[in-house]
Amino acid sequence: MAAIDVAGFVADLKDHAVDHGFHVHDERHFVETYSLRQAWEVDLHPEEGCGGPVDLHLTLDVDPRALLAFEDALIGLDDDQDPPDEFHFPLVLTWTLPPMSKSPDLLNLAIDLAPVGGLELPLEVTATDTFANATDGAERRIAIVARHPISLARVAKGDDPLCDLFERGRHISEFLLQAADSWQR
Repeated sequence: MAAIDVAGFVADLKDHAVDHGFHVHDERHFVETYSLRQAWEVDLHPEEGCGGPVDLHLTLDVDPRALLAFEDALIGLDDDQDPPDEFHFPLVLTWTLPPMSKSPDLLNLAIDLAPVGGLELPLEVTATDTFANATDGAERRIAIVARHPISLARVAKGDDPLCDLFERGRHISEFLLQAADSWQR
Protein backbone atom coordinates (compact mmCIF):
# COMPACT_ATOMS: atom_id res chain seq x y z
CA MET A 1 0.00 0.00 0.00
CA ALA A 2 1.33 3.43 -0.93
CA ALA A 3 2.12 5.91 1.84
CA ILE A 4 0.39 8.68 -0.12
CA ASP A 5 -2.57 8.41 -2.46
CA VAL A 6 -1.41 10.88 -5.10
CA ALA A 7 -4.62 10.68 -7.15
CA GLY A 8 -6.60 11.34 -3.96
CA PHE A 9 -4.34 14.28 -3.14
CA VAL A 10 -4.97 15.78 -6.59
CA ALA A 11 -8.73 15.30 -6.11
CA ASP A 12 -8.43 17.10 -2.74
CA LEU A 13 -6.37 19.82 -4.44
CA LYS A 14 -9.19 20.44 -6.94
CA ASP A 15 -11.84 20.43 -4.18
CA HIS A 16 -9.72 22.84 -2.19
CA ALA A 17 -9.40 25.14 -5.19
CA VAL A 18 -13.20 25.20 -5.55
CA ASP A 19 -13.59 25.98 -1.82
CA HIS A 20 -11.30 28.99 -2.29
CA GLY A 21 -13.22 30.52 -5.19
CA PHE A 22 -11.81 28.86 -8.31
CA HIS A 23 -13.52 27.03 -11.18
CA VAL A 24 -11.75 23.86 -12.32
CA HIS A 25 -11.86 23.45 -16.09
CA ASP A 26 -9.57 20.60 -16.98
CA GLU A 27 -7.26 17.98 -15.54
CA ARG A 28 -4.55 15.97 -17.23
CA HIS A 29 -2.43 13.11 -15.93
CA PHE A 30 0.79 12.08 -17.69
CA VAL A 31 2.91 9.06 -16.86
CA GLU A 32 6.38 8.59 -18.28
CA THR A 33 6.57 4.88 -19.04
CA TYR A 34 10.32 4.48 -18.56
CA SER A 35 10.76 6.16 -15.16
CA LEU A 36 7.10 6.18 -14.00
CA ARG A 37 7.44 9.90 -13.29
CA GLN A 38 4.01 11.52 -13.24
CA ALA A 39 2.70 14.99 -13.90
CA TRP A 40 -0.75 16.14 -12.87
CA GLU A 41 -2.02 19.33 -14.47
CA VAL A 42 -5.13 21.25 -13.45
CA ASP A 43 -6.49 24.29 -15.31
CA LEU A 44 -8.64 26.73 -13.35
CA HIS A 45 -9.53 30.38 -13.02
CA PRO A 46 -11.06 32.61 -10.33
CA GLU A 47 -14.86 32.47 -10.05
CA GLU A 48 -15.27 36.20 -10.59
CA GLY A 49 -13.12 35.98 -13.70
CA CYS A 50 -15.21 33.48 -15.68
CA GLY A 51 -14.50 34.25 -19.30
CA GLY A 52 -11.90 36.80 -18.19
CA PRO A 53 -8.27 37.12 -19.12
CA VAL A 54 -6.69 35.34 -16.10
CA ASP A 55 -6.07 31.59 -16.11
CA LEU A 56 -4.23 29.55 -13.49
CA HIS A 57 -2.43 26.36 -14.38
CA LEU A 58 -1.27 23.99 -11.59
CA THR A 59 1.35 21.30 -12.21
CA LEU A 60 2.26 18.67 -9.62
CA ASP A 61 5.42 16.76 -10.49
CA VAL A 62 5.50 13.32 -8.88
CA ASP A 63 8.97 11.81 -8.79
CA PRO A 64 8.65 8.08 -7.99
CA ARG A 65 12.12 8.06 -6.39
CA ALA A 66 11.02 10.70 -3.86
CA LEU A 67 7.85 8.75 -3.09
CA LEU A 68 9.74 5.45 -2.66
CA ALA A 69 12.40 7.13 -0.49
CA PHE A 70 9.63 8.61 1.68
CA GLU A 71 7.99 5.18 2.01
CA ASP A 72 11.36 3.68 2.99
CA ALA A 73 11.77 6.36 5.67
CA LEU A 74 8.31 5.53 7.03
CA ILE A 75 9.05 1.82 7.38
CA GLY A 76 11.55 2.33 10.21
CA LEU A 77 9.30 4.62 12.27
CA ASP A 78 7.12 3.74 15.22
CA ASP A 79 3.42 4.63 15.00
CA ASP A 80 3.86 7.64 17.32
CA GLN A 81 6.84 9.09 15.40
CA ASP A 82 6.43 11.81 12.80
CA PRO A 83 7.88 11.16 9.35
CA PRO A 84 10.89 13.23 8.30
CA ASP A 85 10.06 16.44 6.46
CA GLU A 86 12.71 16.14 3.79
CA PHE A 87 10.68 14.76 0.89
CA HIS A 88 8.67 17.08 -1.35
CA PHE A 89 6.78 17.22 -4.63
CA PRO A 90 7.07 20.52 -6.51
CA LEU A 91 3.78 22.28 -7.24
CA VAL A 92 4.06 24.99 -9.90
CA LEU A 93 1.36 27.65 -10.23
CA THR A 94 1.35 29.60 -13.49
CA TRP A 95 -0.97 32.55 -14.14
CA THR A 96 -1.26 33.48 -17.79
CA LEU A 97 -2.78 36.48 -19.50
CA PRO A 98 -3.64 36.84 -23.19
CA PRO A 99 -1.82 39.43 -25.29
CA MET A 100 -2.62 42.90 -23.99
CA SER A 101 -2.85 46.09 -26.01
CA LYS A 102 -1.05 48.02 -23.25
CA SER A 103 1.59 45.83 -21.64
CA PRO A 104 2.49 46.57 -18.03
CA ASP A 105 5.99 47.46 -16.91
CA LEU A 106 7.39 44.12 -15.68
CA LEU A 107 9.46 45.58 -12.85
CA ASN A 108 6.49 47.52 -11.48
CA LEU A 109 4.28 44.44 -11.81
CA ALA A 110 6.81 42.31 -9.91
CA ILE A 111 7.08 44.95 -7.18
CA ASP A 112 3.28 45.26 -6.91
CA LEU A 113 2.81 41.47 -6.77
CA ALA A 114 5.57 40.79 -4.22
CA PRO A 115 3.51 41.64 -1.12
CA VAL A 116 0.51 39.71 -2.48
CA GLY A 117 2.51 36.46 -2.78
CA GLY A 118 4.58 37.26 0.28
CA LEU A 119 7.66 35.38 1.40
CA GLU A 120 5.66 32.15 1.45
CA LEU A 121 4.90 32.30 -2.28
CA PRO A 122 7.59 34.18 -4.21
CA LEU A 123 6.51 35.08 -7.73
CA GLU A 124 8.41 35.27 -11.01
CA VAL A 125 7.07 37.71 -13.59
CA THR A 126 7.95 36.96 -17.21
CA ALA A 127 6.96 38.23 -20.63
CA THR A 128 7.26 36.66 -24.04
CA ASP A 129 7.20 38.75 -27.20
CA THR A 130 5.95 36.92 -30.28
CA PHE A 131 6.19 38.11 -33.87
CA ALA A 132 3.72 36.45 -36.26
CA ASN A 133 5.47 38.04 -39.24
CA ALA A 134 8.69 40.00 -39.51
CA THR A 135 6.72 43.12 -40.39
CA ASP A 136 4.19 42.78 -37.55
CA GLY A 137 4.54 44.34 -34.14
CA ALA A 138 5.34 42.26 -31.10
CA GLU A 139 2.55 40.50 -29.25
CA ARG A 140 3.45 40.38 -25.54
CA ARG A 141 2.15 37.69 -23.21
CA ILE A 142 2.59 37.96 -19.45
CA ALA A 143 3.04 34.95 -17.14
CA ILE A 144 3.47 34.82 -13.36
CA VAL A 145 5.00 31.67 -11.88
CA ALA A 146 5.17 30.45 -8.29
CA ARG A 147 6.83 27.28 -7.07
CA HIS A 148 5.68 25.66 -3.84
CA PRO A 149 7.06 22.42 -2.35
CA ILE A 150 4.39 20.00 -1.10
CA SER A 151 5.68 18.20 1.97
CA LEU A 152 5.04 14.46 1.79
CA ALA A 153 5.27 14.26 5.58
CA ARG A 154 2.46 16.79 6.00
CA VAL A 155 0.31 15.05 3.41
CA ALA A 156 0.88 11.64 5.05
CA LYS A 157 -0.06 13.06 8.48
CA GLY A 158 -3.24 14.54 7.04
CA ASP A 159 -2.18 18.16 7.49
CA ASP A 160 -3.51 20.73 5.07
CA PRO A 161 -0.68 22.26 3.02
CA LEU A 162 -3.07 23.95 0.58
CA CYS A 163 -5.26 26.45 2.45
CA ASP A 164 -2.77 29.32 2.62
CA LEU A 165 -1.55 28.51 -0.88
CA PHE A 166 -5.02 28.88 -2.41
CA GLU A 167 -5.81 32.01 -0.39
CA ARG A 168 -2.67 33.65 -1.74
CA GLY A 169 -3.44 32.31 -5.20
CA ARG A 170 -6.92 33.85 -5.08
CA HIS A 171 -5.50 37.23 -4.02
CA ILE A 172 -2.96 37.10 -6.86
CA SER A 173 -5.73 36.20 -9.32
CA GLU A 174 -7.93 39.07 -8.08
CA PHE A 175 -5.02 41.49 -8.39
CA LEU A 176 -4.36 40.36 -11.96
CA LEU A 177 -8.07 40.57 -12.88
CA GLN A 178 -8.26 44.17 -11.69
CA ALA A 179 -4.99 45.16 -13.35
CA ALA A 180 -5.85 43.43 -16.63
CA ASP A 181 -8.76 45.80 -17.17
CA SER A 182 -6.37 48.73 -17.46
CA TRP A 183 -3.98 46.75 -19.71
CA GLN A 184 -6.76 45.87 -22.17
CA ARG A 185 -7.95 49.46 -22.71
